[in-house]
Amino acid sequence: MLVLRSLVFNILFYVNLALWLVFAAMPALLAPPRLLLRVTAAWAHSALWLMRVTVGTRYEITGRENIPRGGVMIAAKHQSFWETFVLMTVFDDPVFILKRELMWIPFFGWCLRKLRMIPVDRGAKSRALMAVMRRARVELGQNGRQLLIFPEGTRRPPGAPPDYKTGVMHLYHELGVPCVPVALNSGLYWPRRRFMRRPGVIRMEFLPVIPPGLPKTEFLELLQERTEAASDRLLRQGRAELAARGLEEIGAARDG
Repeated sequence: MLVLRSLVFNILFYVNLALWLVFAAMPALLAPPRLLLRVTAAWAHSALWLMRVTVGTRYEITGRENIPRGGVMIAAKHQSFWETFVLMTVFDDPVFILKRELMWIPFFGWCLRKLRMIPVDRGAKSRALMAVMRRARVELGQNGRQLLIFPEGTRRPPGAPPDYKTGVMHLYHELGVPCVPVALNSGLYWPRRRFMRRPGVIRMEFLPVIPPGLPKTEFLELLQERTEAASDRLLRQGRAELAARGLEEIGAARDG
């Protein structure tokens, strides 16, 4: 039954995405970016609804009170495709740092450009970081947007050893804005590169803010410590709930 539910969800998810792109996002490209942001958030809510009714996966977001007003950097744990669109439902005017190849996808990439997302050329290294910083200063400083970044750069299996890149600490140092770590356990229910989806409750937690002005290495250590400790706690909770349902975890790397 779970295989069938996962199949139904995956089909409906991509059909739903295509319909939203063609009939809502494409017309919104001719309007101000604010309208496209609202369309994107509405699509994200529809995807969450599909996951709940087809697979039985719900979600909880806690710690919103830890998000300060104005320009801020949100540094999120990255285990799944799930958080990439759920975060769009939390913030009024988010800007993602993402790999530039996504900008080349027809329709989808056009929407990313319209929303002024910040692409990064992973092969350019220091030059890429400088380009990202210039764009981020404009979006946060002049436009007061919320900068969303995945410090590990790519999706990691639940419980995998942390692999935080130094780019996040350079951004923190140069931008001079507070940083909110984000812990989650989404990889238990929507594993990367896997077909199956698991019922249960995905949990995302916004942790206490890290104020600006810390030394770079101290910041990176604090970010990793807080994010990993909270994510491991959420993983333990999720694993216990999966075990109570008689479901096996997939995509794990180590015990949390």
